[in-house]
Amino acid sequence: MKVLIADKFETAGIEGLKALGCEVLVNPDLKEDSLRQAILDIKPQGLIVRSTRVEASHLADSLKLIVRAGAGTNTIDVAAAKERGIQVANCPGKNADAVAELTFGLILSLDRRIPDNVLELRSGRWNKKEFSKAKGVRGRGLGVIGLGSIGKAVIALGKAFGMRVLVFSRHASSGEVADLGAQSASLEQIAAECYVVSVHVSLSAETKGLLNKKFFEAMQPGALFVNTSRAEVIDQSALLKAVDSKGVRAGLDVFEGEPASSEGVYEGALKSNPNVYCTHHIGASTDQAQDAVAEETVRIFKVYMENGCAPNCVNC
Repeated sequence: MKVLIADKFETAGIEGLKALGCEVLVNPDLKEDSLRQAILDIKPQGLIVRSTRVEASHLADSLKLIVRAGAGTNTIDVAAAKERGIQVANCPGKNADAVAELTFGLILSLDRRIPDNVLELRSGRWNKKEFSKAKGVRGRGLGVIGLGSIGKAVIALGKAFGMRVLVFSRHASSGEVADLGAQSASLEQIAAECYVVSVHVSLSAETKGLLNKKFFEAMQPGALFVNTSRAEVIDQSALLKAVDSKGVRAGLDVFEGEPASSEGVYEGALKSNPNVYCTHHIGASTDQAQDAVAEETVRIFKVYMENGCAPNCVNC
């Protein structure tokens, strides 16, 4: 089976595919027109991507399987692939711990203003009087929105920090939530009662714009808001209004206008806001997570080559 890898991918995964007998071609710089041309020229049966977008125009006749080396498949035209008989699979849960770790890094950074501490000292300024002020998280409300693998991992960390966890999920029962040591709640309850709100839903028609003006207006003054899921699930302008009007502090790994490439320039509204900490869409970017994703990708191809049905297929 000929496999084109059009994104960054672990060496262990490449070697694993070769061990299956695959002919593997790697070009992480392929995007848009160059990806389209490469697929036409190479005629791969398999395609592996991470953040690279796969549009309907990329779906050449040769393709049989597309694997998203990660969880979300919103960058792939899944419906168009199904129409062409192309299976699309992902690697759910393999980066959950990595994203949960970053989530709590952002929560603690917001509460203790860690980046500001570091910047001040690097500028030669000592300001213990200013940075001695923090609420702390133990005993406070943590609102977790979404109960997939990442949401569950965040709940476990929240419990370890002694937080009272409220969960909003359209799909989990109150019993399932209780088994995790948490309490089911509405979005309104979470906004009103939680010092920390953390978002862990996938992007879909159901979740796009889920957290809107009404939600942010209901948040506690001085609360902390973290989004490590997808930028489109929140109304960013409404969030910024809450930041400016009621002292909400935000930690965002995803946001409007973030560069699509691994390096670039960002000149958006969040660039200089002192109450917003942004990271570079790195939630899944740990060695442990990427090794796990690579291993799962190889497993998907192995099973597909054996029986023609890909595990974790999202459009079968």
